[in-house]
Amino acid sequence: MPRLNSLRGRLILLVALAITPMAAMTVLTGVREREHAIEVARENLQRVANLAAANEAQSIEGARQILRDLSSVPDLLGDPNDCSVLLSDILAKNTDYANFGLIRLNGDVTCSAVSSATPVNLADRPHFRRAITERRFVAGNYVFGRVIGKHTVNLTYPVTHGDDVVAVLFAALDLAELDKFVLDVKLSPGSVLWTADANGTIISRRPDPGPWFGKKVPAPLHAALAQRPKVPVVLADADGVQRLYAFARVGSHEVSDYTVMIGIPYQEIVAAATRDQLIAIVGLVATITLALLAAWFGGDVLIVRRVQALARTANRIASGSLETRTGMRYENEEISDLARSLDEMAQALQKKDLERDAASASLQAADRRKDEFLAMLAHELRNPLAPISAGAQVLKLTQGDNPAVARTADIIARQVEHMTRLIDDLLDVSRVTRGLVKLNRQPLDLRGVVEDAVEQAYPLFKSRRQQLELSLPQMPVGIDADHKRMVQVVANLLNNAAKYTPEYGHVRVAVVRDDSIVRLTVSDDGIGMAPELVARVFELFTQAERTSDRSQGGLGLGLALARTLVLLHGGSVRAESAGLERGSTFTVELPWHELVAPAVAVAPADDALARPGRLRCLVVDDNADAAQTLALFLEAAGHEVTVAYRAADALAMAAAGRPQVCFLDIGLPDMDGNELATRLRALPQTAGAHLIAVTGYGRKEDQEKAIAAGFDHYFVKPMDTAKLVNLLGVLTGQARQVGEAATSA
Repeated sequence: MPRLNSLRGRLILLVALAITPMAAMTVLTGVREREHAIEVARENLQRVANLAAANEAQSIEGARQILRDLSSVPDLLGDPNDCSVLLSDILAKNTDYANFGLIRLNGDVTCSAVSSATPVNLADRPHFRRAITERRFVAGNYVFGRVIGKHTVNLTYPVTHGDDVVAVLFAALDLAELDKFVLDVKLSPGSVLWTADANGTIISRRPDPGPWFGKKVPAPLHAALAQRPKVPVVLADADGVQRLYAFARVGSHEVSDYTVMIGIPYQEIVAAATRDQLIAIVGLVATITLALLAAWFGGDVLIVRRVQALARTANRIASGSLETRTGMRYENEEISDLARSLDEMAQALQKKDLERDAASASLQAADRRKDEFLAMLAHELRNPLAPISAGAQVLKLTQGDNPAVARTADIIARQVEHMTRLIDDLLDVSRVTRGLVKLNRQPLDLRGVVEDAVEQAYPLFKSRRQQLELSLPQMPVGIDADHKRMVQVVANLLNNAAKYTPEYGHVRVAVVRDDSIVRLTVSDDGIGMAPELVARVFELFTQAERTSDRSQGGLGLGLALARTLVLLHGGSVRAESAGLERGSTFTVELPWHELVAPAVAVAPADDALARPGRLRCLVVDDNADAAQTLALFLEAAGHEVTVAYRAADALAMAAAGRPQVCFLDIGLPDMDGNELATRLRALPQTAGAHLIAVTGYGRKEDQEKAIAAGFDHYFVKPMDTAKLVNLLGVLTGQARQVGEAATSA
């Protein structure tokens, strides 16, 4: 035995101490893996049983749909010959069935897809009586067909006239065909799949189904079938083999009382787990042996010193000295390979580091280009809104005595403001959906939010000739929320309802308070939703199937944004639908907030015409519509306006006209607006003029750049006209004071 203070002794001791916990863990892990393998087998078996039951339920659901459709055929209760011809045609198209027929209330089969030489009466059949009594679809137990001579189960459906059952339709499902619905279920050798009816009679079996039709399931299975355990259980089968059995009901109670049972040999599961455990133990022994041999034959010179050198090199590389190399001579052995790999790794890391720096610079450049593109996009989208907004204010100023024109101007102004906000949201959808939006919360009456949202969505309802019903309480319904965002939520729900409701459909909006909860519901009688769509309707880019009458569907962002905004307000939103073509209901719940009567404040004067004085204004914008509408607005406010479409013309007009206020667009064709501002400051005629930037660029850095160029104020298109009116009032007052001071001097 080597001494413990020797290299070999210490290496062996360290290896033994290191491997002892691993050996214990390997044994313990082997036991746990054995238990886990059995548990996984249980889960997989139950999943396979559920799959087989779902496949068989699908065939029965198909029969129910066929019988339901047949029950609505008007000629079904007419001439028996016509009825038989109809059923024969149905049978020819559905080869999984052995027969279709109609049973009168006395039990007589008056028409049948398969003709019978003698009259047939099925009054004694339980499924016939249950269909009449329970007035629903009934999947009967096993029966051997009297006319067709096949093993079947009869599926029945009542035919009603008014509130009375007048007959019963039946479909005889051939059990030989039922078995094919579970053919895709893969079973291991020795496994068995059974399907039994409510009486424990076999209606399907794999393998070798034929001899088992109509027989009772074996006694151990029959006893377990009554309990229908939710987890697989081990049963001793009739052939003496212990199997792990899983049970699954075929469909819901309304579909059938059938049960699928799948059993796999228990010994097969245990054998696989034992084999894996044995392999793990063999691997552990081999590992211990190799480790001890390595420790024994290792040495201070051959291993330790060289490994220490490699470790020092690796530490230097890890600390960031990527130019470090081992300096070892490469030989044909493992440590040399490690040294070579370490040197190559350092070289590769050094190269990757350079590439990473280049990629980082490229990403930063791409990010800057993205920001520039978004700024340009916002600018181009806001430009058309500017003349619309200014035009609305001109209408309001010049046609204020016409109520219809004034109301129209107010609507245009509100909608332009809303479109501007939507443009801001669309430029950064991820910011909204990730909850990064800052809410401007204040006490609100939810009724007013609904009314504003209805105003936005009403044109869509009007175009589709739909009826919109509002059910709002008499008293205020208080919430603590951001008005713009809540209007966006309700408008998105209304637009969604309109899109997926046919013409002349109905949409109902209701608001109620339930203790500390405020509940808003938007219901429609439109196309409805399948259950799988209900589960994911609030996900991004999710939409129902789009048809020609719903061609205005968007990108599937509205409901996702609505849910995110509701969650940011501390509320919840859910969707419900009874199924396709049965409408949908969206419910928003928010915390109730008590409203306090606001204090009466003196409204600031917003009419520039009421302010004395007259300003000389210069408007510079290459967009003629934007320039003209702003000029009309300023002239309506009583000011003198000159318009230029190019920077060069603006400089000439400024030198000649000596404007007091200059409204400058930033994106001019011949000169940047910031440079134009610098040149105007250099002119003696406009050195003291007020320079106002009017632009579609809304980024903070754009505003800082404009202020640095000499601008006094910064407006983003479309301009906030109330803010502009107040500013003009201040500038007018300043100009009047300057004029009075000059006169007195």
